[in-house]
Amino acid sequence: MVKKVIIPTLDEIRAARQKLGRNIRTTPVWQAKGKPWDVLFSPDTALFLKMELWQYTGSFKPRGALTVMMNAPDMKNGVTAVSAGNHAIAVAYAAKILGTHAKVVMTKTASPARVALCKDYGAEVILAEDLKAAFEEVERIAKEEGRLFVHPFEGPYTALGTATLGLEFAEQVKDLDAVLVAMGGGGLCGGMGNAIKQIQPNCQIFGVEPVGANNMYLSLQSGKPETLDKIDTIADSLAPPQALPYSFSLCQQCVDEVVLVEDTAMCMGMTLLFHELKMAVEPACAAVIAAALGPLRERLLGKRVGLIMCGTNIDADHFCQYAKIGAATL
Repeated sequence: MVKKVIIPTLDEIRAARQKLGRNIRTTPVWQAKGKPWDVLFSPDTALFLKMELWQYTGSFKPRGALTVMMNAPDMKNGVTAVSAGNHAIAVAYAAKILGTHAKVVMTKTASPARVALCKDYGAEVILAEDLKAAFEEVERIAKEEGRLFVHPFEGPYTALGTATLGLEFAEQVKDLDAVLVAMGGGGLCGGMGNAIKQIQPNCQIFGVEPVGANNMYLSLQSGKPETLDKIDTIADSLAPPQALPYSFSLCQQCVDEVVLVEDTAMCMGMTLLFHELKMAVEPACAAVIAAALGPLRERLLGKRVGLIMCGTNIDADHFCQYAKIGAATL
């Protein structure tokens, strides 16, 4: 049985947001109205898109990375991280802001655009053969070089950072019935869910996972963190190999339900966002659109619904490939 963790209070979350200061943007909210939104979701369903993809580095990740690093006792030897992309970029950004050096590990299959962004922020990038080798390499770097390891989703300071996004959203839009959040390791969904439920306790929090990376879905069913034998999804930023204790316990307490979406449904969401908002987003960002149009559609009709637009770091080739798939299913 996993020990129930102590979750951050509203006062702690507000203090964390103040500490982040201008290093983090307060991202805007856009309400979807008119065609095709009214046709797809019904005219009496109010959709509020929290545009966190306009955050520095193109995703929500700097909130957690900066919070971890700002509260670290020692970064004299720099920091290290392992990531499919967004977390590595955020750690590189945070290191530059805080005056330290980042060495990040990514796999050889990582998007060249994401690798380039890391380097643009001054990070040294190590490309590993696969995910297993990447985690082994980051452990070696942390141990041998004495660097602070900044985990992509696990730990109280990461959750404190992501909770600042929930705080913002809950204060920007009142009386939400539900909020949909893309879910990988659970740090974003759990942290956001904690903040939102403290301000709007009747709001339901739905995590959204790919069918091919249903880690937290299985973990919450079994009552303990699970490890996946196989990962098969285009949403690489939603595909950690395992759930971990802190984030798992946080999600147990703060997430009402996890729903699953197919890759083709995420492609459809990407195409819809491009057609209507002219935004080229990554699959993880479109996962909440896929859930709102798929497994949750009937339950959300007539509700006030928040959708977290979590990230937009995707190269043009992959975006075009996925958008074509989406166009065939929309």
